[in-house]
Amino acid sequence: MNVKVTLKDGSIREVDSGISVIELAKQISEGLARVATCGRIDGEVVDLRKEIDHDCSLEILTFDSDLDGRKAYWHTTSHIMAQAVVRLFPDTKLAIGPSIDEGFYYDFDTVENFTDEDKAKIEEEMKKIIKEDLPIERFSLPKKEALELMKNEPYKQELINELPEGEEISFYKQGEFTDLCAGPHLMSTGKVKAIKLLTNSGAYWRGNEKNKMLQRIYAVSFPKASMLEEFIKLQEEAKERDHRKIGKDLNLFMTHKLVGAGLPMYLPDGATIRRCLERYIQDKEIALGYSHVYTPSLANVDLYKTSGHWDHYKDDMFPVMQMENEELVLRPMNCPHHMLIYKNSLHSYKDLPIRIGELAHDFRWENSGAVCGLERVRQMCQNDAHLFVRPDQIKEEVGKVLKLIVEVYQKDFGFPAESFRYRLSLRDKANKEKYIDNDEMWNTAESQLRAILKELNIEFYEAEGEAAFYGPKIDIQIKTALGHDITIPTCQLDFALPERFELSYIGEDGKEHRPVVIHRAILGTSDRFISFLLEETKGVLPTWLCPHQVKILPISEKHVEYANTIKEKMQKEMIRVDVDDRSEKIGYKIREAQLSKVPYMLVVGDKEAEENKVSVRDRKDGDIGQMKTDEFIEKIKKEIADKVISNK
Repeated sequence: MNVKVTLKDGSIREVDSGISVIELAKQISEGLARVATCGRIDGEVVDLRKEIDHDCSLEILTFDSDLDGRKAYWHTTSHIMAQAVVRLFPDTKLAIGPSIDEGFYYDFDTVENFTDEDKAKIEEEMKKIIKEDLPIERFSLPKKEALELMKNEPYKQELINELPEGEEISFYKQGEFTDLCAGPHLMSTGKVKAIKLLTNSGAYWRGNEKNKMLQRIYAVSFPKASMLEEFIKLQEEAKERDHRKIGKDLNLFMTHKLVGAGLPMYLPDGATIRRCLERYIQDKEIALGYSHVYTPSLANVDLYKTSGHWDHYKDDMFPVMQMENEELVLRPMNCPHHMLIYKNSLHSYKDLPIRIGELAHDFRWENSGAVCGLERVRQMCQNDAHLFVRPDQIKEEVGKVLKLIVEVYQKDFGFPAESFRYRLSLRDKANKEKYIDNDEMWNTAESQLRAILKELNIEFYEAEGEAAFYGPKIDIQIKTALGHDITIPTCQLDFALPERFELSYIGEDGKEHRPVVIHRAILGTSDRFISFLLEETKGVLPTWLCPHQVKILPISEKHVEYANTIKEKMQKEMIRVDVDDRSEKIGYKIREAQLSKVPYMLVVGDKEAEENKVSVRDRKDGDIGQMKTDEFIEKIKKEIADKVISNK
């Protein structure tokens, strides 16, 4: 019996039923078969050993083709690492070893914590296993036999016991090593080429702090040594760009266990950056007709039951607080508050659009192991706004939001247009329970956003499962300096909350009509935007945003008085300026100011004091010569006012 297989290029192959993915790959090309890592049949990722028994579409994936192809490669390498650990440390118990977006890890229950010397031994043993080129075989067992096979592996037994009766329980075997696994995997250990063990850390079994602490080793592998070398270079670059390191070096923020995980505290210089950013975006919004409000960070649980957050989002919220006759909760977002502010007054069609903005403190429950500096926190300040519009205003208002995003990111902050991609984020139709149940509303909202993007001639791609629970959105995906795709600005279309809160306006016909709400965030949260900005710039911020814009460096003690005179004059012009009056050599002061990433250093000595001048150094070009003090003040005032972007 033959089956028809439609390949990625649209061609159709008629093959024998029961042919495996790897056998079909060999028919197409021996070269393709050599680099194949897994397949994708009708959209589902499958093992290379998977037999094809029906008409279907098939993609043969490689390490270079997409993330699923890389994950199969990394998953195989995680088994090689586990095999190496068991060979070296036979008393080790195995937990799990999944692939992740940038490599893989494996969790081990060990007698002693792994040392750097242990990791070096593990890496060498992995290379031996790769050289042995062990065939990797897949087999399955009934539950009882599976439990017997894993009788010395308590974590594997726990996973098996949770599987329903009758379900196929699959294993992969390579040499003397067998592991419980759903796959997919490469055909042999020799297919893996370049490997590198990265870091190790503690990890609770299944992420639950009540369970035992295991040892986790992170690692990565590549088909070519050159790819590993490039990865290592990027890792070093990532360390330099890590906003946590930059924040510590520049004294911007801190955390403390007495305050709690995911709750950073802004130090004076970090607070200056945040204040400038927040004033900047609010001024932008005011110029565009936004009205700003303040709403409380606490709310009655009933507010979120009305909005739908309680049904769809409560697992990400902090626990309820019982207060007398009320149940209160820290808010995860402030859109329900803004619905009530709109509802507080009667509105005519002439009043719309109404744009309500807020720098709102929101709270999300994050596992302590997931929080990260300013990037992922438990309390955040969100640059949020809600636009209440008539249906005929949707296109214009969405267009204005997208224009504002471009103005902020590309014009004011100088991020290149080619680093931006527009994603239309849709609901996952296979998992509708995650979303507000209204097919007509979803179809309307998704169609409208799609049409708007097309009418505005904006190139975009679609992603199912990325919508908010109440509506689809346009996410702007930004390619970072390290090559990661992240989402910060977003624009969401919402027909659901106006319905749930029974919002209305009086139309031209004198009847009540339902407004539509556009949710939008430009900077996202102040916290995450600052982490992003620090990593993109390595802490070298534009002058208008720097906490210290000028550092005056007197050559000796007798020049301190002149330095302070300049400082007072600059402060009156709202320039952020300091005097380094320490009894240190001028070269040392300059180096210190450079490390602090201060845009301008003004060296003052006898000649400068006599002529009312300053010797100007900038952080990139060094000495740029003498200027009259007033001339320099006008120069930097203009640079600050114009929010000049430079690579200084």
